Amino acid sequence: MGSRFTFGGDEHLLVECADEMSLRAFFKSLSAAELIKESALAGLDEINAGNASYLVKFNPDLIKPAELLSEIKKIDRVAEESVPVIKTRVVEIPVFYKDPWTHETEMRFRERHQDPTVTDLEYAASINGYATVEEFINAHHSSPWFVSMVGFVAGCPWLYQMVERQYQIEVPKYLRPRTDTPRHTIGHGGCFACIYAVQGAGGYQMFGVTPIPIFDPLAAHSHIDESMVFFRPGDIVKFRAISSAEYDSISADVRDGIFSLKTALVEFDLREFEENSLDYNRALLDKLDGS
Repeated sequence: MGSRFTFGGDEHLLVECADEMSLRAFFKSLSAAELIKESALAGLDEINAGNASYLVKFNPDLIKPAELLSEIKKIDRVAEESVPVIKTRVVEIPVFYKDPWTHETEMRFRERHQDPTVTDLEYAASINGYATVEEFINAHHSSPWFVSMVGFVAGCPWLYQMVERQYQIEVPKYLRPRTDTPRHTIGHGGCFACIYAVQGAGGYQMFGVTPIPIFDPLAAHSHIDESMVFFRPGDIVKFRAISSAEYDSISADVRDGIFSLKTALVEFDLREFEENSLDYNRALLDKLDGS
């Protein structure tokens, strides 16, 4: 999996680990970013891991671009051979599918959609070969998802479904972006799910909403304890379908500061996952229940 190196202006080096997203490419990106941070190279300002790439920001007055490129290439080769094991956490995110807020929003923007005669969920179910919306929703929340990067909008996680490629949910984005998306919408575009951290424009198909805040600049929520952003690359997300009543109950607990997010610390081994993803996913999710 040879990487491609491209300078962006005077201060950035983009390293593309692969031409398409895969967990192997993501793990290499994550490993390289960590190794670069540990290298303490002079002139490094910031390193950001992406879905299948990473971006290095540097100060050309402190390190020459050619010298930086040489050092990053060495680190990248080490990352290629790194053991694909990480310590991370599994997080359960409750989702109110078919909620009234995303439904009202999508109805306002049907002229921008591929099929204005159906809802986003109906469209996604149809093009992915599911007979009903309920079957599609079950497929969406029955398998875990990897957070491969956080960004574009502050706090927004990009999530990659942890199933074999032929079973991955894939849905195109809207033909033209909306000018509105409810906060905490569970969206999907291409092979990626996302959670809209704030209300705003967007083009991903909308499947539901979560009552859980994931971006907290005011430090008002105890589950966001390290920064204003909850998610970090490497997190594993398990969606759980909830009713309207449970959405209201969780929202009240969040408002009152008594909500407890269900999480479990785990060690994820990519090689074991690739050998038997179904059994490995089951074992991962059992840890959320203390099994």
